[in-house]
Amino acid sequence: MDLEAVRTFVAVAETGQFHKAAADLSVTQQAVSKRVAALERGLGVRLFTRTPRGAELAIDGQAFLPHARELLRVAARAAASVDPGRRPLRVDILASRGAASGLMRGFHRSHPGIDLDVVMLLDIDRAVEALRSGEIDASFRAVAAPGRPLPDDIEAVRAIDEPLELLTGPGHALAGARSVTLAELAGHRIWMPGLRPGSEWAAYYDDLVAAFGLGIEATGPNFGSDALLDTIADTPALATFMGAHTRLVWPDGHGLRRIPVTGPTPVYPHALLRHRDNPHPALETLRAHIAATATGHDAAGTWTPDWVLQHRPGPVSRP
Repeated sequence: MDLEAVRTFVAVAETGQFHKAAADLSVTQQAVSKRVAALERGLGVRLFTRTPRGAELAIDGQAFLPHARELLRVAARAAASVDPGRRPLRVDILASRGAASGLMRGFHRSHPGIDLDVVMLLDIDRAVEALRSGEIDASFRAVAAPGRPLPDDIEAVRAIDEPLELLTGPGHALAGARSVTLAELAGHRIWMPGLRPGSEWAAYYDDLVAAFGLGIEATGPNFGSDALLDTIADTPALATFMGAHTRLVWPDGHGLRRIPVTGPTPVYPHALLRHRDNPHPALETLRAHIAATATGHDAAGTWTPDWVLQHRPGPVSRP
């Protein structure tokens, strides 16, 4: 159905005059007549009764008018859904309790007038596909995994360098430490179920293991953070890594310890990914917010994998 013909029908119905509708639509009266006639042929009914005073709605026109108005409202909403100036900013994060989630909550508090949709796509290939199709406007990732560079039309900007902490139960040998060096973790069992091969976080921990001789175990199914916390609390031989900005709550009886890791401090490098041609105006506001709140990258005494620096050169501490 021709929406311009529908819009013309509504204009004639509201003004009662073909020439007034033509003036409102900035077209000729002949064009109005042709559009209405085409719509009547398509519907197979008479919409107006022509009178010396203008045009009056026929019975079928009266029945069609509310639906015609709804068609125009739906069309307007459809157009607004892809208008970067009117639709929400759609941002992908990895987890609802992670560092990127906290950053987006801060952004929302600072810019309450910006409509925001937050989604969790998990897989980086799916996220890149969604960025290129326009399904999302931005995604928080660890830049790119080694051997899997980002497409040329996807831009990456370092956003959050999140220090790692060691999480232990009360019976662990390191539970009383105020901090622990990477060298002291050699020989300890660090359990991290959910390190899916090929993911950017698995690539990060592979490099961490190789650089410092750590023992990370990814055995067993990943039943989520609650099951992980239960196991760490009850198993003195196990510990796990978690981000310093990750928000987790556990029962009082668990007695879990969050211990800073140093010597150097490994940081997980969250980056903001976006399509270079995405015109959404709120993207620049988000980038400015990140620049204003982010700490310095590749600071002395920290460690990140070499492949992270493909998109942002800078010094990296090494053991």
